[in-house]
Amino acid sequence: MSFFVNLLMIKKIPFLFVCAVLFSTNLQAQTDSKSANQEIRIINRVLDSWHERASVADTTYFDLFAPEAIYLGTDPKEIWTAKQFEQLYVSYFRKGNAWNFKKKNRNVYIGTNAQYAWFDETLDTWMGLCRGTGVMEKEPNGQWFIKHYSLTVLVPNEKIKEYVFLINGEK
Repeated sequence: MSFFVNLLMIKKIPFLFVCAVLFSTNLQAQTDSKSANQEIRIINRVLDSWHERASVADTTYFDLFAPEAIYLGTDPKEIWTAKQFEQLYVSYFRKGNAWNFKKKNRNVYIGTNAQYAWFDETLDTWMGLCRGTGVMEKEPNGQWFIKHYSLTVLVPNEKIKEYVFLINGEK
């Protein structure tokens, strides 16, 4: 009888090992998911704050850009470094004339190492609906900064021919 009990115990060891590995993997996935959700909440707060700062013409708006950040505006010629963008618009902020973009929705995605994130957001603006897309980087101190931002005016498909004609004229 003892032989059979020992045989059953030997067969249970691999099973128990597999169960332990699966359980620990599941715990790690839950931890990673919680961590990613926490980072997404932080990023949403940073972006909400960024838009809020512009709406009240707060010059700390520019502090949320990484030093090497790029901002792409709606005009094809609007490609600026963070420094150029600030130099161009800080005087408007100081006069209280900035912009007020209201977030309608936003999607945030976290990179595997949780050091980078990218997002897209639909904004209600004076130009109508716009889409902002961007990349953010997490600094060693845990703070997120905007590395790249692109703003585009959204054109509904049923209006695209009128839009193309408006931009290109009659050919």
